[in-house]
Amino acid sequence: MASKELLELLNKAIAGELQVCIQYMWQHVLWSGPKHFAIKDEFKKIAIDEMKHAEKIAERLFYLGGTPTTQPSTINVGKTLKEMLEQDKKDEEMTIELYKQIIKKAEEEGDYTTAFIFKEILEEEEDHHDTFISLLENFEE
Repeated sequence: MASKELLELLNKAIAGELQVCIQYMWQHVLWSGPKHFAIKDEFKKIAIDEMKHAEKIAERLFYLGGTPTTQPSTINVGKTLKEMLEQDKKDEEMTIELYKQIIKKAEEEGDYTTAFIFKEILEEEEDHHDTFISLLENFEE
């Protein structure tokens, strides 16, 4: 079975996914103005992706004998569009680093299924990160 450390890392991942799911959905709902129409669907689409990640990780954690958290990490919606995008970029960067750590730990423990799941999710997180970087390019308030 999985180590306590790996189970804790998976719960940290769930908390982060719940955080950004709520954060991105509220950004989709709360932001207004002309730029809102250009990116509101991106916030919503990524929020839905993050909820799917939370579900997949929770199912894996439960299979491994853990109890999935229901508590998100600290939600930081932001007040301006630029603040939102910069926070989202930062959150995705932290997620990418965490998932690389989880993949390494899972592989060390011989848990190739967890490593595989996180490699798939990591690819999507890098895509989200790229989206936020692209939205910030040449950004003018």
